[in-house]
Amino acid sequence: MLLMKITGKQIIGYSTADSKSDTFKSSIAMEDHSGPYLFGEATAANVDEAAKKANAAFRTYKLLPAADKVEFLETIAAEINGIRETLVNIAMQETHLPQPRLNGEIDRTINQINLFANLLNEGSWVNAIIDKAMPDRQPLPKPHICQMQRPLGPVAVFGASNFPFAFSVAGGDTISALAAGCPVVYKAHFGHPVTSELVGKCIAEAAKKTGMPDGVFSLLQGKTTEGGQALVNHPLIKAVGFTGSLRGGRALFDSGVKREEPIPVYAEMGSVNPVFLLPGKLKDDPEGLARSLVASNILGVGQFCTNPGVILMLRGNDTDRFLKQYAESLTAANGGLMLTDAIYGAYCKSITGLESLPSLKSLGKGVSNANHAIPEAFSVSGADFLKEKSLFEEHFGPVALLVVADDEQQLLEIAENIPGQITNSVWANQADVSAYKELFDILEEKAGRVMINNVPTGVEVTHAMQHGGPYPATTDSRTTSVGSQAIYRFVRPVCYQNFPQELLPPELQDSNPLNIWRKVDGQLTRDTLA
Repeated sequence: MLLMKITGKQIIGYSTADSKSDTFKSSIAMEDHSGPYLFGEATAANVDEAAKKANAAFRTYKLLPAADKVEFLETIAAEINGIRETLVNIAMQETHLPQPRLNGEIDRTINQINLFANLLNEGSWVNAIIDKAMPDRQPLPKPHICQMQRPLGPVAVFGASNFPFAFSVAGGDTISALAAGCPVVYKAHFGHPVTSELVGKCIAEAAKKTGMPDGVFSLLQGKTTEGGQALVNHPLIKAVGFTGSLRGGRALFDSGVKREEPIPVYAEMGSVNPVFLLPGKLKDDPEGLARSLVASNILGVGQFCTNPGVILMLRGNDTDRFLKQYAESLTAANGGLMLTDAIYGAYCKSITGLESLPSLKSLGKGVSNANHAIPEAFSVSGADFLKEKSLFEEHFGPVALLVVADDEQQLLEIAENIPGQITNSVWANQADVSAYKELFDILEEKAGRVMINNVPTGVEVTHAMQHGGPYPATTDSRTTSVGSQAIYRFVRPVCYQNFPQELLPPELQDSNPLNIWRKVDGQLTRDTLA
């Protein structure tokens, strides 16, 4: 496909709109080098038009067969892949992320689109349940009752700063909502507006090519919070997906629940992803563990929601060896440019705050370069860690706290006091697994994903993945923003009682025309019903 010209306008269905409000600048220059790209703030009128178009589109889109939605999703993937080189080029300039990382992220974006296309093709995700009628039952007949998942309606999605593709315009929130049958009004992140517009146009073009209703997708730009709040508060929006800070996610959540019609706000808001190093495993290879965890902590300049920010261990000789190697590996580590100036400023402020705490001891810093985030780590006793609740908070960037507990009881006390996380990980050998079962029981309550002998960075896009956890990691620990289970955020169960066959969705008809798995009278089957 041909490179699409950047307009700096709002994409509202098949149309574009001027904002007629304050503009903000991209971080890159226009093709003719006459200055930076300018983008307008989405106005209340822009939000209203996008929401109304989405609601009108919903009436048609929700009824389309799965095959039509699959074609739409697959065409989105093809459109993105068609301008891959341009997208990577632009995103490198806007985010400072390297080419291999961005190419890999586009691969991940396409793979997760294909995951949802395959989910729709198979069809059983709707959880069809049928309880057959018993007209001769005494003393009263039993009616025919069936149920399946149906889409909620128009969804607002807010993009992340740290993933310009996989958690952005065509990322998991958007694609899972579209797969569920929900039109999307997308609020672009101001850190990469040019990248966002290009991907938004890919989705709009795919919608046109596959005959989707006008309004199935819109993209709104903006740097202030007003447009986002207006979107969450619009009465036609039925759910929200968000990836970002605790402050931002909580503000949207509060708005969503205070509406006249409260709506679910699925916000992923960060995590320190505690790593527990148990004595047996630490004794086996303290130096290797230290090198692995430094590499994980500084990966992507520490700008992952699964970054290992707190590393815990018991006092001992092997711990000393680990800390020595961690310091050596850290001082040889390079920093990097962060995603935006604001994120870099916040990181520097966090480091200054940590350095001012008398209970923390700096283990060392990485290589210093102008305007680069410098990796750093601090050690702290278990007792002091428990006293200072601010140490449980996320510091976005390549920084880690290494907590040395006095004994097993103190380690368990720390685990009990850790707030909700996206991940918890444990490094353990077989002897540790047998000796620390209580720790595993505690950690299961604290995170959506618990792992053994793996660094937390790196999230597989699979059917079983859980990317979410108890508050404050997310606003709803029952849901995930990664993997095929993400589709259930944007649907609700609908029960049909005594409906004639012609009024039932195909998934619930006796003939099972889609040949999907269904639960009939409590048993899973693909059989037709007599």
